[in-house]
Amino acid sequence: MSGGPDLAAAADVVASDGLVIYPTETVYGLGADALEPDAVERVFEAKGRDRSKPLSLGVPDVERALEYVHASERERQFMRAFLPGPVTVVLERRETVPDILTSGRERVGIRVPDHHLARELLARTGPLTATSANVSGRPSATRVADVDPEIREVSGAILDGGETAGTASTVVDVAAGEIYRHGTSVDAVERWLRERSE
Repeated sequence: MSGGPDLAAAADVVASDGLVIYPTETVYGLGADALEPDAVERVFEAKGRDRSKPLSLGVPDVERALEYVHASERERQFMRAFLPGPVTVVLERRETVPDILTSGRERVGIRVPDHHLARELLARTGPLTATSANVSGRPSATRVADVDPEIREVSGAILDGGETAGTASTVVDVAAGEIYRHGTSVDAVERWLRERSE
């Protein structure tokens, strides 16, 4: 694992319940300890996000994801087919995932970014909030320079991974066979669901 001082500093910020800005293969994300309610609350505050809109949980790989969700064999097959990648998979959460992250829902969106800096950070910190680093209602940032000043001001560390692709992840509930948001890889996701319908 590489990373150097920037990753170490970002991990320290997360450990003290602070916020970090990190790159993914889609847009820049705003990360905080996803298992710590106070840290998650800071993300909602920074974004001005409605508390009824859940946040996703970012992890470095599928095996780590399975520590925080209950997944059927079919759901595991889907995750192994599409993750890491620009797809958020909605799964039944385990008790360790706090209510505030999911807005009280029993399911949580799981994200495994296909970006080396994001995954290296997640490997150091454990689960982070996986939400775009912008004030709600404003465009997502594809470069550090584009991140809203309000977000930059409250973040303790910024990982600059250059310009990102800019297309949002596809959000899918495999058990329900539903796609909640059409984004990157949606055609492949639809094909997988169609070909492997239960």
